[in-house]
Amino acid sequence: MSIRRLQVAARYSEAVIHNGLVWLSGQLAEDLQGDIRQQTRETLAAIAARLAGAGTDPSRLLSVTIYLKDMAADYAAMNEVWDAWVVPGATPARTTVEAGLYHPAVRVEISVVAALP
Repeated sequence: MSIRRLQVAARYSEAVIHNGLVWLSGQLAEDLQGDIRQQTRETLAAIAARLAGAGTDPSRLLSVTIYLKDMAADYAAMNEVWDAWVVPGATPARTTVEAGLYHPAVRVEISVVAALP
């Protein structure tokens, strides 16, 4: 089977499609000045857009890894936004960890794997 890469950069591709699956690189908010709710909303919107570009959608998520800058401060608020976005009955396997992220203003980064229809 072929491997298709979308939005290829020098160090990573935004999405890789292979064998009926789509892997998205870690997605971030555009505006890093916002609070965790705003950053989570923007990040999830970016995920939905990238999934659409690959030919799938959030109802087909298989696995999600959420990286939070500060688990104690941001976990509950991030989950409020997540719970409103995720498709009921189609929740993926999910892991949430605290991590040092690439820039001090980044509060959340999310990577996903989804199935193609």
